[in-house]
Amino acid sequence: MFEQLFGSRIMEKILFYMTVNGKCFAAELRKSFDIPIFGIQRALARLERQGILVSVVEGKSRFYYWNPRYPFLDDFKSFIEKAYSSLPDNIRKKYYERRVRKRPRKKGKAL
Repeated sequence: MFEQLFGSRIMEKILFYMTVNGKCFAAELRKSFDIPIFGIQRALARLERQGILVSVVEGKSRFYYWNPRYPFLDDFKSFIEKAYSSLPDNIRKKYYERRVRKRPRKKGKAL
């Protein structure tokens, strides 16, 4: 939908995912969209260089969050939210809404 505006379809998917979830990491996006991780990492790095996202290393993963110091963050997020609301419901549920575990892991079960 907005791939020409954002530069790539991956960038669009990342921004929509961030709108719904507020944070992400590359492996999570790869699993969700079933696309190569290199393109995702490149797009995340580009968004970080532009100041829209900020990354934090937690354990072995690099998590990306919205940059609260980005001067146009509220306007940018509201634009992305409006674009996201125009997506069909089946696409939203399939790709962007995080699957939440409903119950705890069985006690003693190997990871």
